Amino acid sequence: MNSEDEVSHEWAESLDKARVNDCTPTGKERNSLREYAYCLPLGDGDDTLEPSAIDTARLFPLMETRLYKRRWVMLFIFSAYSMSNAFMWLQYGIISNIFMRFYSIGTLAIDWLSMIYFLTYIPLILPVMWLLDNRGIRDVVVVGSAYNCIGAWIKTGSADPSMFALTFFGQFMCSVATVYILGIPSRLASLWFGQQEVSTACSIGVLGNQLGIAIGFLVPPILVPNVDDMDELAHHISIMFYISAGVATAIFVLVVIVFQEKPELPPSQAQAQARNMQPDEYSYTASIFSLLRNKPFMLLVISYGLNVGCFYAISTLLNRMIIEHYPGEEVNAGRIGLTIVIAGMAGSLICGVWLDKTKTYKQTTLAVYILSLIGMLVYAFTLNLGHLWVVFVTAGVLGFFMTGYLPLGFEYAVELTYPESEGTSSGLLNCSAQIFGIIFTIAQGKIMDKWGTLAGNIFLCIFLLIGTVLTGEMIFCMLTQKTSFKENTLYKIQEENMGVAILKLPHQYAVLFKF
Repeated sequence: MNSEDEVSHEWAESLDKARVNDCTPTGKERNSLREYAYCLPLGDGDDTLEPSAIDTARLFPLMETRLYKRRWVMLFIFSAYSMSNAFMWLQYGIISNIFMRFYSIGTLAIDWLSMIYFLTYIPLILPVMWLLDNRGIRDVVVVGSAYNCIGAWIKTGSADPSMFALTFFGQFMCSVATVYILGIPSRLASLWFGQQEVSTACSIGVLGNQLGIAIGFLVPPILVPNVDDMDELAHHISIMFYISAGVATAIFVLVVIVFQEKPELPPSQAQAQARNMQPDEYSYTASIFSLLRNKPFMLLVISYGLNVGCFYAISTLLNRMIIEHYPGEEVNAGRIGLTIVIAGMAGSLICGVWLDKTKTYKQTTLAVYILSLIGMLVYAFTLNLGHLWVVFVTAGVLGFFMTGYLPLGFEYAVELTYPESEGTSSGLLNCSAQIFGIIFTIAQGKIMDKWGTLAGNIFLCIFLLIGTVLTGEMIFCMLTQKTSFKENTLYKIQEENMGVAILKLPHQYAVLFKF
C-alpha cells in the first residue's frame, strides 16, 4: 500500500471511530450546523491538493444510511441462482466423450453446448444492461431465473439419442439466463452492502457461479457413468436433467417470493446520492461511450477477456485434456475440475477480503495476473508426466489465481469507471470474456486435435502473457493520468476557521462536510 493509501485508510478509521463516539452531529444538529457535501475534482497534476474548479462543485445533502441483515439473504439467493445456471453450463462438457457417443455427434458439436453460453451473451448484453439500469436488479434476476428454469425443464425431454436438437435448445434457454447473471455481483454489492463490505460481497456473488462450476465438474461423472447400454445411459442422463430442473424451479420460486430490489435505506452515502439523481442526469448511451473512451478501462476489458477466456477454454476442454493422457479417468477429470474451482473460490474470497482491507487494486490485479500466467505454464508442462496427483496440485494452483482474478476484475472496473453503472462496466468485461472464450475454445480444440494438449496449453500461455503486458500498461496509464472519478476527487472535511483533511474513500462520493 502506498503512503497516500495509508493516510487515507488511517484517516477513514479515525472518522469511523469519531462517529461511533458521537463526535458527528446528530440529525437535529446537522440542520443547525448547515452540514453539506460537495464533490470537488482534482487539478491536472497528481500532486495537486487544491480543487481546480471549486465554483463548479456539486452540492449533496448527507442522508441516513443503514445496513440490513437481510442483505446476506439477497446475496445467498442470487448465488444459488448463479450456481444452478453454471452447473448446467458444464454438465455436458465434463463428460463430453459420453454425450458424443450418446447423441452420435463430433467434438465441435459437443463444444458448442458450452460455447452457446458465450455466443448468446454477446448480442444480448447491451439490452440486458439497459434493462438493469432502467428496470432494476429484481426484474433482471426474476427474468433470468425464469429462463434458467424453462431451459432446465426443456432438457428433461432430451434424454434420447435422437433429441440432440432439443437438448441444444434447452441449453440455449439456459444460456440466455447467463446474460442476466454475470453483471449482477458488483451491482448487488453496491446496492446492499457498506463501503467495507462491497469487495467481499462481490467475491461471494462470484463464488456462487464458481460453486456451480465445481458441482458441474464433480456431479455429472457420478450421475452419468460411462456404460455401454444406451437405455441405461439414457436413464442416468434423464435423472441428471430432472435434478437440475427441480433445483432451478425451487430457486425461481425463492427469487419471486423473497428477492428484493434494494433496502429501504441506502447502505452508503454513494448509494444515497445515486438515489437522489434525477433520471435526466443519467444517459445509458452516454455511459457506454464514456466507458469506451476510458483507455485504462478498455485495457482492463481486453486483459480480463484474455484471462477469463482462457479459463472458459480450459473448463470446456478439460475432459479431452485428461482423457488423452489418462484414459478412462472421467471421474478424476471431474475431480480435477473441482480442484480448480474450489481453489479458485478460496482465491476469490481471499482477494475480496484483501481488497476491502487494503484497496490496493493496481498491485493486486497485476500480481494475480502474473501468478495466473506462471500457474498456466506449470500446468501445461506437467500434464503429461503420468502422475495424476501432480495434475491435481498444478490445477489447484492455476485455479487459485486464475479464478481468483474474476472478482478483482469486477471491482477494479468499478474503481476505474465510477460513477458509471456497475452493471454496464461488468457487462462489457463479461462480453470480452465470452468473445475470447469462443475464440480460445475453438482454436485450442483444433490445436489439440492436430498437435496435442501441450501445444494447446502453450497457445493459452501466449495470450496470458499478452494480458499481463496489457495489465502493466493499464496501471502505467493510471499512474500518469486522471482515470476515474473516484481516484481523482478530493475528499475534505472542513469546519469554519479549522484546518482541512484530505481523503480518498473508494465506493463513496467525494464529500466536503461543511459545518
